[in-house]
Amino acid sequence: MVPAKPSAQNLNSAVPLEERLRGLSVASELRKPLDDGRITCLACAHRCRIKPGAAGICRVRFNDRGELLVPHGYVSSVQTDPIEKKPFFHALPGSLAFSFGMLGCDYHCSFCQNWITSQALKKDAREVPIRVLSAEAIVAAALDAGAASICSTYNEPLISVEWAVEIFRLGREAGLATSFVSNGNATPEALTWIEPWIDYFKVDLKSFSDRTYRTLGGRLEPVLETIRALADMEKWVEIVTLLIPDLNDSDEELGEIASFIAGVSVDIPWHVTAYRPEYRMSEPGPTPVTTLLRAHEIGRSFGLHHVYAGNMPGRVGETEHTYCPACGTILIERQGFTIRANHLQGDRCPRCGTGIAGRWEHESTPT
Repeated sequence: MVPAKPSAQNLNSAVPLEERLRGLSVASELRKPLDDGRITCLACAHRCRIKPGAAGICRVRFNDRGELLVPHGYVSSVQTDPIEKKPFFHALPGSLAFSFGMLGCDYHCSFCQNWITSQALKKDAREVPIRVLSAEAIVAAALDAGAASICSTYNEPLISVEWAVEIFRLGREAGLATSFVSNGNATPEALTWIEPWIDYFKVDLKSFSDRTYRTLGGRLEPVLETIRALADMEKWVEIVTLLIPDLNDSDEELGEIASFIAGVSVDIPWHVTAYRPEYRMSEPGPTPVTTLLRAHEIGRSFGLHHVYAGNMPGRVGETEHTYCPACGTILIERQGFTIRANHLQGDRCPRCGTGIAGRWEHESTPT
């Protein structure tokens, strides 16, 4: 991949954001040329057929005279968080994750919780600062912050998968674990691209209704295929469903989600989290605690070993904790993103010796 050279003009905030992003891009191989000059982009399941001079649905991947130019060399946000905030509850508990994000998304969810960055190219978006930063500088910042892992998040990382791989390669060499926080709308080609370089993958399973997914700008089946593929690749997967009253919180739909996850693996953690009005959705009101607790019980009734109620620390009883699925011993005690106690012995229950699924330690040997 050859970086485009951004001009001072392209980095000027007076220049339209989309034009500035074209200056912060590289040519990617994740594309298929078509006979009429268009390019099929292979990063997400939209498989946009992009005309010369145009961009895909995400508006950050461009056809420049037959080359697919993709995001590179900048961040919109960086932050060090507890890894539990991603949320990963079964990966390096109690450690810090260095998070970075870019701009854009291939969905247009009206309830987006990260809309300032993910929807930055929409007409009514706020101005978002862009900071030019190298992959080396990002990894160095993660190490300086004492992070054990590095995470692509805040916007949809699949649409900048090439940039993530560049950072993850260096992160792996430095001993960092790597992760995505994603909507899961991937292609097999994109998953193959990132497979050697990623350790953990959080997928938002927003609904079990294809109709609902289409209102968000996607389809259900590609997300289900991504979850199955990641499990086959033996990547560590955790799934989050943001529960929105009257949209995806019926007993029937929650049962369908739980049944699907259990069919892939009963060891996949399922986080059911509370919605608060954001972006373009002012109604309904916030998710009640009772909905989270009901979803927790439904997940457990379908055999899932680890179901977590989130976004309401201290109000959801003991559903934030990790228990041994064999004997019920409490293994990790949490409140919000804070680990209060970790009783695991390596990867095993201290009482009955049952192995607990997760990535409790990270192999720092470079790939």
